[in-house]
Amino acid sequence: MRISQAGVETSGLGVWSRRGMVAVLIAVASCFVSCGGGGGAPAAASGAAGGSGTAGGSGSGTGSGAGTGSGMGSAGTGSTGTAGTAYATDVLMHHNDIGRTGQMLAETTLTPANVNSTRFGKVAFLAADGKVDGEPLFVTSLPIGGTPHDVVYVVTEHDSVYAYDATSFAQLWKVSLIGSGETPSDDHGCQDITPEIGITSTPVIDRNRGANGVLYAVAMTKDGSGGYHHRLHALDLTTGAEVLGGPTEIAATYAGNGAGSVNGVITFNPSLHTERAALTLVGGNIYMGWTAHCMSGAYTGWLMAYSADTLKQTSVLNITPNGSQGSIWMAGSGMASDGTSLYVVDGNGTFGTTLNAQGFPVDGDFGNSMMKLSVGNLQVTDYFAMSNVVEEAGTDNDFGSGGAMVLPDQTTASGVVKHLAVAAGKDNHIYVVDRDSMGKFSPTANNIWQELIGTLAGGIWGSPAYYNGVVYYGGLNDNLKALPVSGALLATTAASRSPTTFAYPGATPAVSANGASNGIVWAAENGTTGALHAYNAGNLAVELYNSNQAGTRDQWGAGNKFITPMIARGKVYVGATNGVAVFGLL
Repeated sequence: MRISQAGVETSGLGVWSRRGMVAVLIAVASCFVSCGGGGGAPAAASGAAGGSGTAGGSGSGTGSGAGTGSGMGSAGTGSTGTAGTAYATDVLMHHNDIGRTGQMLAETTLTPANVNSTRFGKVAFLAADGKVDGEPLFVTSLPIGGTPHDVVYVVTEHDSVYAYDATSFAQLWKVSLIGSGETPSDDHGCQDITPEIGITSTPVIDRNRGANGVLYAVAMTKDGSGGYHHRLHALDLTTGAEVLGGPTEIAATYAGNGAGSVNGVITFNPSLHTERAALTLVGGNIYMGWTAHCMSGAYTGWLMAYSADTLKQTSVLNITPNGSQGSIWMAGSGMASDGTSLYVVDGNGTFGTTLNAQGFPVDGDFGNSMMKLSVGNLQVTDYFAMSNVVEEAGTDNDFGSGGAMVLPDQTTASGVVKHLAVAAGKDNHIYVVDRDSMGKFSPTANNIWQELIGTLAGGIWGSPAYYNGVVYYGGLNDNLKALPVSGALLATTAASRSPTTFAYPGATPAVSANGASNGIVWAAENGTTGALHAYNAGNLAVELYNSNQAGTRDQWGAGNKFITPMIARGKVYVGATNGVAVFGLL
């Protein structure tokens, strides 16, 4: 049954008790930290739930569930090494966890009471030698030379990796991933990533591999003969030294007659492609997806998996093998996972509308669709493509300009537990899919769990965040909006919205909280003068702070696109064009 969801407004907490919410939030935070790539005993935070929103926004939608209540689930399995311990205050991957929820639930210092321009502001700037397009990462209490350090890791488009002490802001080490006789790649005359291309995607960290933990990153370079290279590097967390036999040159072939193929084989062309999407670590493999410079040239949609232990390639999948385009970029977001599958959205490209008996394209072309992939051996096990997928792909209306997010388990009024994922792209729609039955393709209808139309005023170049039963989205030329979840359905009218309207590319929000209390939503604003914003998570109309309130004191220069604030142990880190701005209590 499909029912209208127009104008729904709800608190989103449903039948949950506040006490139960706190306990489960802590458990989920622990699993999200440790399950993506390493075990351990995360430190837990606690607190009381709080906050409610005010009405704002408008929209309509369709859905196939009803009732109240929501649940939280866990996600992921990973390695169980003994070299390190994962903490709840670690940030080891883009958007905090493999569900890509953007939650930091162990923040005990920053609160709505002290995040204001009198008590909070810019406390440091971590200088770097190029643009910082990847989200900074954070490791808690890492022993270096016998002394524990909280460490911030920063990567640049100049192919450098930095480790900074998060307390003193001293540089602990710096390494270059440029090979002998090489330079960072030029920008190919494309303004998407300019003036040089080096490390674009957010790395991923596994504290339980190698002797001291490992940071994995993909770097692009250009050699003296004009050849281009992408390499997967594994760096020791304490020294930056290459470990696990790295780096590994990235190369691949795949059977198909698509763009650039020769005699039925497509060969990965390193000059055409860039690793934009954040790296993903699940089940012992590093996963990467590839985009193209300015979406030009004879390119196709590549997904690859490499062993986190050996850096050897374990699987390759081309999602438009008999067509063209189909790039994986998601505005820098990473593939989402529930621990057993991967969820990825690709932009544009050929979609094969002729389906086999199981409802899959007979030519294997999944352009402009959201896919569920098996871990290990990459295969499409389910997918969703909108009914007008060919039209949207043809007009550069990327579904894959935004990343997917796995929602914690949700419960309908009838008590049915639903496993959902959410994604949105350039067409302003929010698509909520049932991960157990994603809907596939029909030329007459979008057979998915829920579709929100008109809720967003602009398209999405980034990812949503989730906290306390609420999904937060920041669209192009739109306010940041809070969409409570009730009865396994997103409210189509925002419970609250930010006073700020975010220009291109919108905002990818992140959340800090102490369990279910002191929730703050953070968002970086692009522009000639960048800005960090903080809002009350229970009511986005309450802006707690922005970095322009104290004149030039907290400013750091121009903004940078596709930036996600990173929060850890009382500080907020924002990638900039020449380093990382650090904010904390003054």
